[in-house]
Amino acid sequence: MKQVRKVSGRSESSRRWLQRQINDPYVKRAQTDGYRARSAYKLIELDERFELLKGAQRIVDLGIAPGGWAQVARKKVPHAKIVGIDLLPTDPIEGVTIFEMDFLDEDAPEKLTEALGGEADLVMSDMAANTVGHKQTDHLRTMGLVEAAALFATEILRPGGTFIAKVLAGGADNTMVAELKRNFASVKHAKPPASRKGSSEWYVIAKGFKGRS
Repeated sequence: MKQVRKVSGRSESSRRWLQRQINDPYVKRAQTDGYRARSAYKLIELDERFELLKGAQRIVDLGIAPGGWAQVARKKVPHAKIVGIDLLPTDPIEGVTIFEMDFLDEDAPEKLTEALGGEADLVMSDMAANTVGHKQTDHLRTMGLVEAAALFATEILRPGGTFIAKVLAGGADNTMVAELKRNFASVKHAKPPASRKGSSEWYVIAKGFKGRS
């Protein structure tokens, strides 16, 4: 294992993060394969298990920055229409429409819907709220984003469509799971191998959207 030496002015947490990055095989693979982030492999692994991208023609990427998931989608389904949004700036990706704005902005759903030009086959969310260090608060804030993403998914997905979102340890709460089961034929949780062992993230995968009543 490569060690990162202590440098004046660098915090211990920064040193540990650098060391983890240097020794992370997924970081090295991402550099070799041309992906912007190691998170690309989370989607690749989830897609291998759940066939999320198979046959998808219209895809929404919530929390698109830095663009790893959109890159995977472009590679797997090169002719699909992909629309993404993030508060953070995201370098352009060929064939992908990107909005730099808050997904919770009241205008965001309409902009995404108009840009997509039809019902979505897949809504994928890798969004997470900025952490404040308080476990319960961080969980509630992230789950608020997941709930907003799930509501949007039910408004834009075609019947039979798929929704995937990042949640924290413990997965989606009972109320959300019940709501997802009401709207989707199948709801499962998964932690892809690319998620670091010490990470609290999981993903909820809802397939077979039942349609709007």
